[in-house]
Amino acid sequence: MAIPVKMPKIGLSDESAIIAKWHKKKGEQVKAGEVLFTIETDKSTFDVEAEVDGILLDVFYNEGDEVQVLTDVGIIGREGENIGDIIPSQGKHKSQSETQKQQVSEAKSIEVELSLKDAAEKADSDLLTRVVEKGAVKISPRARGLAERAGVDFRLANATGPEGRIIERDILALIEKGPVFTPAAKEEYLKKDMDLQLTEGTGIGGRITTEDIQKNSEEQEVTKAPLMIAEEPDRRETIEKPALEELRKGVKYKEVRFTNIRKLIAKNMMRSLSTTAQLTSNASFDATEILAYREKIKANGKKYGLENITLNDMVLYAVSRTLPNHPDLNAHLVDETMLIFENVHLGVAIDTERGLMVPTIFNANLKSLNEISREVKQLAEQCRKGTINPDYLKGGTFTVTNLGAMDVEHFTPILNPPQTGILGVCSITYRPRPVNGQYEYYPAMGLSLTFDHRAVDGAPAARFLKDLKTNLENFSLLLAR
Repeated sequence: MAIPVKMPKIGLSDESAIIAKWHKKKGEQVKAGEVLFTIETDKSTFDVEAEVDGILLDVFYNEGDEVQVLTDVGIIGREGENIGDIIPSQGKHKSQSETQKQQVSEAKSIEVELSLKDAAEKADSDLLTRVVEKGAVKISPRARGLAERAGVDFRLANATGPEGRIIERDILALIEKGPVFTPAAKEEYLKKDMDLQLTEGTGIGGRITTEDIQKNSEEQEVTKAPLMIAEEPDRRETIEKPALEELRKGVKYKEVRFTNIRKLIAKNMMRSLSTTAQLTSNASFDATEILAYREKIKANGKKYGLENITLNDMVLYAVSRTLPNHPDLNAHLVDETMLIFENVHLGVAIDTERGLMVPTIFNANLKSLNEISREVKQLAEQCRKGTINPDYLKGGTFTVTNLGAMDVEHFTPILNPPQTGILGVCSITYRPRPVNGQYEYYPAMGLSLTFDHRAVDGAPAARFLKDLKTNLENFSLLLAR
């Protein structure tokens, strides 16, 4: 009996995912437990395994397609088995190579001019209705169908077909450069008649989400001044492009396109810096006690059934115990409202091959040092493998990022809005201090606190650093609380 292969629902909040790679081809034998395909969300990637033995009889979506969760993406069954009743009504997507082969004949295919009269008969979506209201657009049926499936507005395509018609290759180019909508966002966009130049996608692969639509709805009263500003980068690019091309002549280089995760990181960093009032304060503390405690763990940790507790784990523990006394830093700033949290949901920055990820230790202030150490290691491993549940990549109320292992003495962490604070942990350096008329060296560990000055003033932020410093320098007493 043929079994449909469904797009899995990884996280509670996931509505769709991108098929990043098919590891099995149509017609190949698969066994239960073998990796069938890899999916990608806006934060990570996951391998999906086959649940049964059989032949991959068909696939309905290509690599790069965004698919709603719990949708059939393929079929596994016996060779020659009839699967006509299982194939989705929309039919199987054409592969990219097949599409490219058809581009030549595409120009000769029957083209449809969407005049006001034609659209009244042919329109099967709000998009077509709006297009004809604004004027006729020439587009082939195949291109129109592809645009609707992909979630793009074909009015933004650069027509290269005969007599200015939009053909399939134009839609493929538009999908590549964007903007691309999620299905819900596309419906919202059509209702609000938005100017896409003011909309920045934060969804999977830069797709525009309903949240992006809502955030920018106030900016859709477009005036001449904003339009001039929006056009300015294009003029600068026109001026600078010849100089760049001249510079590249005779120089060997390669172009590396951003991954979806890198695109998301880039957008989030720019948004963070442009929408918050960030200020960083630096301090250091005497790390003698936590170093001594670390040595005890290394010598006797296994005997007492403890995790391999690191210095960073101790900092996380101290932060979780210090933040409740500084509620403005354990908060979210949303518009002009502070959301102050009762418990500490601690984000921990993890470096992975896919980019920076920040899983959350929920209710960290209620967990022991050993529990925090264990959970951090589990979350870090899942991030690096790409198996982290997306629900653990959000909900943080404060973040800790550590560059100490790379000998960084101080740095400026960037906030994760709407959080109001992020702590950077730095390396240990040895500094002199006077003791009984003589100088001795002690291990000093740096701390860099970035905070949103709209929500937290400099003095309260400094008090947090001072309390955290005291807790770390008296770590044994902190554990006794």
